[in-house]
Amino acid sequence: MVMVDNVSGESMAGQRPRFTVSAIGAVYRPGLPDDATTAQGAYFDPFAESVITVYPEWVAGLTGIEEFSHLVVVLYMDRAAPRRPDDPLTHQVEAAEGMPEAGLFSTRSPRRPNPLGLCCPRLIERTGGTLHVTGLDAWPGTPVLDIKGYYPRDELRPDATVPAWLRQLWGQHNAARGPHRGS
Repeated sequence: MVMVDNVSGESMAGQRPRFTVSAIGAVYRPGLPDDATTAQGAYFDPFAESVITVYPEWVAGLTGIEEFSHLVVVLYMDRAAPRRPDDPLTHQVEAAEGMPEAGLFSTRSPRRPNPLGLCCPRLIERTGGTLHVTGLDAWPGTPVLDIKGYYPRDELRPDATVPAWLRQLWGQHNAARGPHRGS
């Protein structure tokens, strides 16, 4: 257990806590090589089918997961360069015309202090340690750190709001790519 000073954020030993995590599986995308990436600004369709392969020692932990329509998946974005505090922490959203300057924590930029991704894909099918999903915004070969069943009571927030610029950006995405098809 790490004791953290609530005022400074420093641990009682004077060092910020560090963590070690291990992958429980990996993402695959039929038809794409494991090292596939997308060019800067290119569209990667997260709603194409992806496959999560869970490593054998973790498969028993999937028992009952097929009863959920959606999952919560935590990913390690291994091909995104981590952002450092001396990097710019604000930028024009998606470098898109008419978008405002926003802080890192207001966006879904993959360049984060800790390159973790969080997705809520639809579960199509489970076969043993293989989960077929849509709505997983991850390149092939991306390490999976955790999987949970999606609990609408806990995850759904009907009173949630978003900034006007995000609604505008979604409109631009819909015009360019077609409406969101992830439910």
